[in-house]
Amino acid sequence: MPWRHRDVAESFGVDPERYDRTRPPYPDALIARVAAPEVLDVGCGTGIEARQLRAAGSRVLGVEPDERMAAFARAGGIEVEVATFEAWDPAGRVFDAVVAGQAWHWVAPVAGAAKAGDVLRAGGRFAAFWHVPQLPEEVAAVYAWPGTAFDPRNAVAGYQPMFDLTADGLRRAGAFEEPEEWRFEWERAYRRDEWLDLMPTQGGLTRLPADALARVLDAVGAAIDAQGGTITVPYTTVAVTSVRR
Repeated sequence: MPWRHRDVAESFGVDPERYDRTRPPYPDALIARVAAPEVLDVGCGTGIEARQLRAAGSRVLGVEPDERMAAFARAGGIEVEVATFEAWDPAGRVFDAVVAGQAWHWVAPVAGAAKAGDVLRAGGRFAAFWHVPQLPEEVAAVYAWPGTAFDPRNAVAGYQPMFDLTADGLRRAGAFEEPEEWRFEWERAYRRDEWLDLMPTQGGLTRLPADALARVLDAVGAAIDAQGGTITVPYTTVAVTSVRR
């Protein structure tokens, strides 16, 4: 139940510039399918998907609980209101789409889905989406996230309960058509320094003490060095989506 762990949810704002610099954008095919005239971006963070949606022609309003992340998104031209989605006041506004990139697991699934239904126009789309990296075996073998059961060698399976919770929340909210999953496969090559720059933005690592984080980075860096200093990471971007009745 990650939505109950607000301390973790709000740990990403420690270094919003690094988060925005290192986190990958979303596939163009996904953005094209969720773009709409008026979009509400839940947990918009630094505005990565909001900027992509704006470039696709959408007018985007972000809701973000961390003022540090919100300030970064505003600096990029995104309108953001600071609140958790559950406590946010829509003030009568309605939208053509409600999206959440890398964020919906921090929202209570049934309450969040019900609120999304309240602010969506009939026929409007809800879409929560996540990047799932599949690390090379040699790197995954040393990629321990202290205090978590996550296995980077079987990442999609590890994320599946989160996708299922999202779909179940939509069903229980009673306002949506039967949810579906969209999957987008792609890959990205990383130099050693690029991957190590990204790692401190990941949820299993954001709250580690500096010495523990350094040990994890050293181990992963050595594994990448053994692969010639670069790795190619296959990604599956998964969207759980449905249309408002």
